[in-house]
Amino acid sequence: MAHSHLDSVKTYLLSLQDSLCDSLAALDGGKVFAEDSWERAEGGGGRSRVIEEGALFEKGGVNFSHVYGAELPASATAARPELAGRSFHAVGVSWVLHPRNPHIPTSHGNVRFFIADKPGEAPVWWFGGGFDLTPYYPYLEDAQHWHQVAQRACEPFGESVYPRFKAWCDDYFFLKHRNETRGVGGLFFDDLNEWPFEQCFAFQRAVGDSFLDAYLPIAERRRETPFGEREREYQSFRRGRYVEFNLVWDRGTLFGLQSGGRTESILMSMPPIARWQYQWTPEPGSPEARLLAYLQPHDWLNVTQEPQPA
Repeated sequence: MAHSHLDSVKTYLLSLQDSLCDSLAALDGGKVFAEDSWERAEGGGGRSRVIEEGALFEKGGVNFSHVYGAELPASATAARPELAGRSFHAVGVSWVLHPRNPHIPTSHGNVRFFIADKPGEAPVWWFGGGFDLTPYYPYLEDAQHWHQVAQRACEPFGESVYPRFKAWCDDYFFLKHRNETRGVGGLFFDDLNEWPFEQCFAFQRAVGDSFLDAYLPIAERRRETPFGEREREYQSFRRGRYVEFNLVWDRGTLFGLQSGGRTESILMSMPPIARWQYQWTPEPGSPEARLLAYLQPHDWLNVTQEPQPA
């Protein structure tokens, strides 16, 4: 059953890559995505699309990949050791956007589908994905809008879905060594096969298709906000946290590298400029200090006033 649906999932993901690139290039207004295709020696390949030095995006990428092989890498079997030794197909689209203006948040999303095979046994399949928002100079109305769209995407699938996957996102995108979230969260789900296939696939499409509704209004609202060297320096400092998460904690980065994926595409998620400064903290009461109050889990649908630093 699962293999018979692989082509339909792949077709959707390729069309999602197209729609994301078309809309984001139109938003940028100055650049289009450059495309290159690649092949993986062990099986599969992908289609990478990157935008750099645009009118709005300093760097961004929307990557499609379909890789397969004789054995799942360790990052995929660490939480599910019963899958060790199975062959696999993994197909997905991932995207990361790094705007130049520090008032526009960085954002990440992905949707993916896995099949794990073993002779004489039924295939094991599951979906995963989500999207999250990483502001530098946060705005409460942006965080609320982001989560309102996320909640609406989940609503047809049950009242418990948004709270569950919102909490999972808060937990997953938590930098344990910094004791802070990566941003204001969103949705995260993995190992999703508890519903019938068609319902799981419909949920993946709902998440993927809602990203533009969540992100475009925020970017349009903030794109003309003035900024200077101070804001750019803080943005590059906070981008260092983004790098730390992706290299230390992110399962997708580990899976891509361990499965022999294309390194340039996997590390496309990295910001173009980041910096680290020893023991630097923002001055209390400064615009930069406002962010710290946002970097803990909040019930964004019901927050009525600006979060305050502890």
